[in-house]
Amino acid sequence: MRNLSLTRQCLGLVTRIECSIRPLAGDTGMWTLLFAAGMAGEQPSAVKAQGPFHGPQVAESVLNAIVDSLTLHGYQLNEDPPIWCLHLQAQLRRMSVERTKNLGDYQFHPET
Repeated sequence: MRNLSLTRQCLGLVTRIECSIRPLAGDTGMWTLLFAAGMAGEQPSAVKAQGPFHGPQVAESVLNAIVDSLTLHGYQLNEDPPIWCLHLQAQLRRMSVERTKNLGDYQFHPET
């Protein structure tokens, strides 16, 4: 699991983006990227996810590409501890619930 945050200052306001790589529930080998964004010192205004990805290395490479793009747009890596980890955990929980709702028994049972 990897966590990082980026910030950008513009017109006296600080915008923050927190990113986290997490495994999806069920030990399926699937991983997701979670993002929370908003103004520093406030609640996040957006919480999003990307994926699922087959393994943490794939998720890590996608995250690296996103961080590269954000740094081109003025964001800088920030060493502050994460402040929105509960929001990201809630998003991961919602995703896990949705995935289990959509899983069904698709096996053919001719004996029934």
